[in-house]
Amino acid sequence: MGRTYNVIDSDGHVLEPVDLWQRYIDPAYRDQAPRYFIDERGKEMMWFIGRAFPGFDGIGSAGAIDAVRGGADTVKDMKYAEGRKGGFDPHARIADLDLDGIDAVFLYPTMGLWMGAVEDPKFAAACFRAYNRWLADYCSPYPDRLFGVAMLPMQSVEYAIEEMRFARKELGMRSGFVRPNRYNNRQLDDRAYDPLWAAAQELDFAIGIHEGLGGNPAIGADRFANRGAKHIVSHTMEMMLASLCVIWGGVCERFPKLRFGFLEAGGGWMPAWLDRMDRHFSDSHLFYPEIRMKPSDYFRRQCWVSFEPVEASVQFAADFLGPEHILWATDYPHPDGFFPGAPQQIAQRLRPDMRRIVMAESALAFYRP
Repeated sequence: MGRTYNVIDSDGHVLEPVDLWQRYIDPAYRDQAPRYFIDERGKEMMWFIGRAFPGFDGIGSAGAIDAVRGGADTVKDMKYAEGRKGGFDPHARIADLDLDGIDAVFLYPTMGLWMGAVEDPKFAAACFRAYNRWLADYCSPYPDRLFGVAMLPMQSVEYAIEEMRFARKELGMRSGFVRPNRYNNRQLDDRAYDPLWAAAQELDFAIGIHEGLGGNPAIGADRFANRGAKHIVSHTMEMMLASLCVIWGGVCERFPKLRFGFLEAGGGWMPAWLDRMDRHFSDSHLFYPEIRMKPSDYFRRQCWVSFEPVEASVQFAADFLGPEHILWATDYPHPDGFFPGAPQQIAQRLRPDMRRIVMAESALAFYRP
């Protein structure tokens, strides 16, 4: 790596072209591949596995990060193709990174977040492979600034391992992500996943855990009709359960060199959550954990958590967890993201001695690009 990195976005997004899966999927699955359509309400949707996705207001506002200033009507009437151009075009993305003073970004999907809904393992693997190939092409003009994070098809442990090896060895990616939700009624600490974690550890392949509204059933979302309430509940609570699985469930104990990042759910909850885990560990004669260290020690050894730029608790968390384990993210170009000005927002909440660690060094330590 010849560049100096001072500011790194740990969780940005792409806007996939609506014909991505038609163009990149194995031809044997092209008839099943996700397809773009406009429903009877005039909403832009994607159709696959016999259902319309995302299932609420369509994909039109997915890239509305700079349109939200125009109010709800502006966002409501947007077309998907009108989203922020940097979501679609890597050259426009570089211009926006420069505008915001960001040296590099690690990229997650938009529509790809729904692919957990696919149940057939072979079809899921084909969809994930198509996306990862496209993402590698998106990043290829700027390999020192745009870093793709591979999607891993958790519908099958074997296919997830195969895709991880393909992403690492053929596409040059150094990290992948999974959603925190259950697949095949398994949590992330299920021993069935141990071969996957062993392969990730062997490949020095960082694992991001990233939620998304839609696709997989999410904890608590069924209790609320309001989309905002669903978003508040699903992201953070799913991530709390995922971190409980990874730490309390013994994954970090069994795979001490594996790195986990908890993303897209804010980070202010993590210190209190670790405190609660530690309290139960201290009463281990009552609760019998299958771990040998305090949960917070596992976190400080091999975990990271990402903050949104508006979170007031980031300095406290940096003091409590260590700044080297704090990431930050723009969520660009999604409508609830932060652009422009996210780096300034997060930096002003941190003491000067911690800024560069949080702004860049922590992401380098987690992702190891």
